[in-house]
Order: sequence, then C-alpha cells, then structure tokens
Amino acid sequence: MKADNTALFESIPVPKAVISLVIPTIISQIITVIYNMADTFFIGQMNDPNQVAAATLAMPPFVMLTGVANLFGIGGASLLARSLGAGDREKAKKCAAFSIWTSACVALLYGVTLYLLRPFLLPALGTDADTYAYCADYVFWTVAVGSIPTVWNACLAHLVRAEGHAKQASFGVAFGGILNILLDPILMYPFHMGVAGAALATMLSNTAATVYFILLLYKNRANTVIKFSPKNYPLRQGIAKEILLVGFPSFMMTLMGTATNLTLNKVVVSYSNHAIAGMGIAKKIDTLAFAIATGMTQGVLPLISYTYAAKNHTRMRSAIQTAFLYSLALAALGTVILLVGAVPVVRFFIDHADTVSYGQHFLRVICIACPAISANMMMITVFQATGQKGKPMLLSFLQRGIEIPLIFLMNAAFGADGIPWATPTAAFLVTGLALILFIPFWKQLRQRIQADDEQA
Repeated sequence: MKADNTALFESIPVPKAVISLVIPTIISQIITVIYNMADTFFIGQMNDPNQVAAATLAMPPFVMLTGVANLFGIGGASLLARSLGAGDREKAKKCAAFSIWTSACVALLYGVTLYLLRPFLLPALGTDADTYAYCADYVFWTVAVGSIPTVWNACLAHLVRAEGHAKQASFGVAFGGILNILLDPILMYPFHMGVAGAALATMLSNTAATVYFILLLYKNRANTVIKFSPKNYPLRQGIAKEILLVGFPSFMMTLMGTATNLTLNKVVVSYSNHAIAGMGIAKKIDTLAFAIATGMTQGVLPLISYTYAAKNHTRMRSAIQTAFLYSLALAALGTVILLVGAVPVVRFFIDHADTVSYGQHFLRVICIACPAISANMMMITVFQATGQKGKPMLLSFLQRGIEIPLIFLMNAAFGADGIPWATPTAAFLVTGLALILFIPFWKQLRQRIQADDEQA
C-alpha cells in the first residue's frame, strides 16, 4: 500500500480515478454475492430441505451485521475522506478509531444478545422443530462468534478505501469470499458438519479477511490514519454524531431491505412453492445487479468526499457526472440482458416449467428498476459524501420502505403477476423525489464553480 495516494483524489484524470476506485469495489461486491450463492448451493447438495430452510431463515439476522458495518464504515469513510480533503489528519485518525471500536462493541452486543434470546427470536423468524437446531448452529457461528470479524471485515474495507486504496480494500473482501467458497465443501462434507460447517466457513473467512486488513494497516502504520490505538478514540468534537447520522441511511437501507424481503416471502408463498422458488431465483439474480450499483457508489464516495472538503468543486462535479454515466450505462446494459435472456438465466438455476415461468416474469419486471435504483443510490451517496443527513435518510427509507405497501396493493389488484411490479414502481417514485432534492444541490454546485472561476 503506497504511503501517499492523494494523486488519485487531486490530479489523476477523473474518468481514470473513478475507474480505479469503482472497478475493484464492484468485483469484491460480485464475489460477495457469489459466495452467498455458493453457501446455498453447497447446503442444497445435501438434499436436506430442513438445513436449506434453516440457513435461509438465519440469513436476516446475519445480514443485519452488514448494516452495522455500513453504519460505521460508510459514515466513517465519508468523514475520514472529508477530513483528509481539509488537511485535518488528526480528525481523520479519531474518525477511524471511533468507527473501529464502536462497531466492534455494537457487533459484540448484538451477537451475544441475539444468541441468548434465540429461543424466542428464531421461532419468530419461522423456525420449527425440524429447523430450530440447524438455525441455532448457523447463528452461533456467524452472529454470536463471528459478529466482530464480519463487521470489521466490511468496516475496515470502507475506511481503507476512504484513503484511496480501493484495490487493497477490495482484495481483502474478495479474499474472504473466495476462502469461504473453498472452506464450505471441506467443512460440510468430510467433517460432516452440514449447515454448521457452512456457518463456520463464513466465520473463518471473515476472520481471515479481518487479519489481512490488520496486517495491511500495521505494515503501513507510519502513514495511514487508520490506527487501532484507543488513545485516538474521540470523546468530543461531534465525530460520533457526524458518523452515525451520515452512515445511518446505509443501515436503514439494509434494515428495510430485510423487511421487504420478509414481506415478499410471506405474500408469494401463499400461492405455491413454485412461485416462491421462481421469485427467489429472480431476487438472487437481482442481488447481483444491486451489488454492481453498490460497488459503484461505495467506490466513488471517497473521491466525492475528498474533493468536497478540498473545495475542488469542478473536480467534484466531474466525478459525480462520470459516476452517474458509468452507473446508468451498466444498469441499462444489465436491464437489456435480463429482459432478453430471462428464460435461459432462470433455467440455469432450475429446469422446472412452472418455476421458470414465475421466475422469468419476476426477473423481467424487477430488472426494469435497475436504472432507477442505480440513480437513487448515486444521489444518496452524493448526499452522504457531502455530509448531509436528512435527505439520504429519507431516500434510504423510501427506497425499500415504500415497496412494502405496494407489494400488498399489487397483490390485491393483480395477483401473483402483479407482485413484482412493486419494485420498479417504488424505484421510479423514489427517483422522482430524489431528483427534486438533488437538482437544487446541483445548481448550488454549479454556482460555486462559477464563483471559483470569477475569483481565479
């Protein structure tokens, strides 16, 4: 890791800088999605529906750890990059220390609490006598034991990326994902651990990735502002409030995404197992498209934050325009591919006529939302990168929250075929609101550029 990476933020041509930041981040996001799919695949090879169901039911509490990581990681990355852009390295150190140690405390408290309350929480998630023990094993390894490494893996990646080291950050995340894929069959089959083996593999891979980040930061300790020393932990300066308010929209998006998926499962399962299977496949594929949009936004956030704090408004505008262009182009391409190839894509996962029929319909409808969701996430990221709180919080809540009542509305009006239309309807409604909030910001940015030109 090079000692000084300010050229990426200050002088490298913007298109090249954006690509340098987003490509590694997108790749790491895709690998994360693939290893989540691999978990499902390997568990499914045991032909035990109870273990497959248990892993599915245990996923929402595990996903919430990602929300915790984003709360402190994205909030911390925004403030850290803005502090570096303003030349305040001491504040950047305190920002990193707060994100690291507070996220660890919250993760530990969450993991222990969830495991102690498992007799009440797991049945509420849908476990029964056949799935409870499997689900409890999965939660033990991934949430109780694995809470801190899971959160630190993602949180440290955000902070390292905020210093401009996107390749190193993405390598750590990708390394953990690939290791998970390799460990899954080893622990599940030769050691006969089943779903517990998949959970242990997840915990070990996140631990290994966390160790990688710790060693990376130790090696670069003379230059990085990301340090583990408790003496850097801030007690004042409003750092905690700034990080939490900026990062909360990302946490909110994870929370509402989980609530939306639980609602969707509850409504669709009332039709048939074929419908829920087809919907599940479509959502898995949609997760891949969502990962690309996430990689774009997380990758470019440090560049926007840094240029904003450095008052380099021209470069900031160029970064936003370039990121928007790349993001929308990828989303449009993905939409076309999925519209045309929905049937063979779904059939790749399962060759069952009724399931493919449901799956291709769900996929074709859901993919229409890709450009709108990409635009929404980019606008939310711009607001987060510039330290705004209310706007990204509102948009993050509505991004998923508005979809829940629409699911019931579309189901009542059009039945199973109408349910997937809740996703694009919600996405385009939120896009309209996001543009109303974003256009005044864009005009103000243009005015600042004009003022800078007049002063020059």
